[in-house]
Amino acid sequence: MSSKKVTKRSTKEGTKGRKEKKAVDPVPEYRGELVILTGLSGSGKLSALKAFEDLGYYSVDNLPLELVPRFADLVRQSAEIERAALVVDVREGMRLDEFPAILKDVRKVLPTRVLFLEASDEALIRRFSETRRPHPMGRSDTVVKSIRAERKRLDPIRNVADIVLDTTKFNVHDLRAHINSQFEREESDQSLMISSNSFGFKNGVPTEADLVFDVRFLPNPHFVPEFRKLTGKDPKVAKYVRQFPQTKEFLDRTTDLLKFLLPHYIKEGKSYLTVAFGCTGGQHRSVFIAEEMKRRLADVGYRVKTAHRDMPK
Repeated sequence: MSSKKVTKRSTKEGTKGRKEKKAVDPVPEYRGELVILTGLSGSGKLSALKAFEDLGYYSVDNLPLELVPRFADLVRQSAEIERAALVVDVREGMRLDEFPAILKDVRKVLPTRVLFLEASDEALIRRFSETRRPHPMGRSDTVVKSIRAERKRLDPIRNVADIVLDTTKFNVHDLRAHINSQFEREESDQSLMISSNSFGFKNGVPTEADLVFDVRFLPNPHFVPEFRKLTGKDPKVAKYVRQFPQTKEFLDRTTDLLKFLLPHYIKEGKSYLTVAFGCTGGQHRSVFIAEEMKRRLADVGYRVKTAHRDMPK
């Protein structure tokens, strides 16, 4: 099993300063939160930013440093943005020297955590070799020299980071899992959006489906004249489909399967899952099943929406 090095930092001087400031100038009430993502080039910052985005953070890459306090104030005042994440890195150049002072100002406005990503020289060299991209510190020096120069340039930021994360032995999934464990809210299943869809096989299987279930084994309401023009959302059609014992057994077994699978999808970092139920025309059986599955999964705490591709409008 690969080891994961995590270091949490909080300097006594910085903590004392914040406490003294709070006593004379209390921070106003707000719901917002800001994560500043920084660290070495090649350490996984963009993958990490994507993980934050999937957790519901409003994400910004390479925001100019002088705009960070203004951005924090916008987040604090916004009714729509509760949590935000942004990347600040060596692309800022010499202005990085201003970061510690700017961070103090930002923390007066909004609760802010700094996550610093790093990795060993060997890992970074390998990653640059695999991607064949130049180091942002410049093309004139070797990658090794650029990495060492970047470490020196970022050292003041590393010293004020709340979390220093070594990604040397991480793959993309490990990094995502770690960020999820550190920053997702208590309801871990809330990071996954499920779409319970219906479709008709006569129009083809939807390409976006992650899981497909064929419900054509259920009795077809289409052959009941009074149901022909209705859909699976109509209570009479729903009652008709629900009355068969195989319907209940299918729903129970499929619900149990999804309740088993979903936590594992979440653990692997999946943020969106499409479960598709198909019948012949996509009007009756599949619609009822998709709606019923939405209800069942919502009852156990998942975020679920429905879409009915082939249901008559």
